[in-house]
Amino acid sequence: MSSLSNYLYIALTIALTVYGQIAIKMQVAQAGAMPAAGGDKLLFLIKLLLNPWIISAFAAAFMASISWMGAMTKFQLSHAYPFMSLNFVIVLLLGAWLFNEPLSMTRVIGVALICLGTVVASQG
Repeated sequence: MSSLSNYLYIALTIALTVYGQIAIKMQVAQAGAMPAAGGDKLLFLIKLLLNPWIISAFAAAFMASISWMGAMTKFQLSHAYPFMSLNFVIVLLLGAWLFNEPLSMTRVIGVALICLGTVVASQG
């Protein structure tokens, strides 16, 4: 049986992954629509890649990978991986809260099913 503190690796992986997704969404929203012209698209993407928030999102993804490696030393993949579905839940809820993205009953039911599936899958 794994101790509760070992789950911090999974929680950190989730937190860093969610941070990265939200940071990228915020910066892309501020940057506006991608230009239509090929050269302008490239310049647009380069500016995004040089944005400190985008760089921090990439760093968070790297740190999430390191944390995941720690989790893999403590848990079987089949036990730990279902928790990664919580990324979808948290990002969906933060998207609704921070970006006013629609949160329909269908999405709420889908999130509930993801949560239920996570609980069931982690028991096995």
